[in-house]
Amino acid sequence: MTRQSGSVSRRGFVKSAAAQAGALAVAPMIVPSSVLGQRAGAAPPSDRIVTAGIGTGSRGSSDLRALLSYGQVRFVAICDVRNERREEVKSLVDQKYGNHDCAMYDDQFELLARPDIDAVLIATGDRWHTPLSIIAAQRGKDVYCEKPCSMSIAESHALAGAFRRYGRICQAGCRRRNGGNTGLAVELVHTGKLGKLKTVVADVGPSVDWPPLPSHGWLAAEPEPSKTVLDWDRWLGPAPWRPYHSSYLRGGWRNWYDFHGGGILEWGSHTVDLCQWAAKLDDTQPVEYEPEGGNRGIYAVHYRFATFGFLVFQRFPPSLSV
Repeated sequence: MTRQSGSVSRRGFVKSAAAQAGALAVAPMIVPSSVLGQRAGAAPPSDRIVTAGIGTGSRGSSDLRALLSYGQVRFVAICDVRNERREEVKSLVDQKYGNHDCAMYDDQFELLARPDIDAVLIATGDRWHTPLSIIAAQRGKDVYCEKPCSMSIAESHALAGAFRRYGRICQAGCRRRNGGNTGLAVELVHTGKLGKLKTVVADVGPSVDWPPLPSHGWLAAEPEPSKTVLDWDRWLGPAPWRPYHSSYLRGGWRNWYDFHGGGILEWGSHTVDLCQWAAKLDDTQPVEYEPEGGNRGIYAVHYRFATFGFLVFQRFPPSLSV
């Protein structure tokens, strides 16, 4: 294990507003006001969300920078199967806080065993998302998990059931719901300014060229790095064993079924989600699916809902995009 420990002191995070108010009323007589966050608008230690990360690729790094911008968040530890990534994150976090306290782990279960951590950012490979999120909930952590939360409908039900059972919060990494342009478009629909909604279309658009289905093959073997550089077995996790190939680590894991849902839902995880929101279909699911594909590179899936006409997910090749 690669670990650099830091001293992290943490009072209970979940407190009632009244209890917090009472503590703040007497605390200045005991500790300096700077510790209570009364300078520059900083959050007092008792109100900070102690956070850690598991997996830090391009999406995870973007998420981490967003977390570090919030004064009420304190990021204390990183776990990654790649030593290079662990070092990069530690350097970023330590520079932010002006110390050397960010702990590094190569074992996600050791990180999740820390009782002082309130929430975890999970941005690993897709097949780790549901198992790690459920384990985090069992350990009393809230979770922000990159998309997709799950690889199947059954996994989705298991994930939702676990967070209900353990009383924790899980948020999916579909941040386009927070965009001002998206919110305005949805508001126009919900207020009837666009008329009666009968069909919504989720289009991949011309800038990407995903195939309709992910490949069930895999790449030829390359020499596997030492575990001090990369723990390949831990990278695979719940996925079937496959030989190491360096392109997987450079984003090339996409559209391989073993590692990624891929295919028609690669970008559709964004656009279908937004269409369901606009059509007020968040708490329901289709009752009928009708695939269409192969004609001049066009493919689509038509979803019919019990209370709504159709949500159509379609992909046009760049030459045919409209």
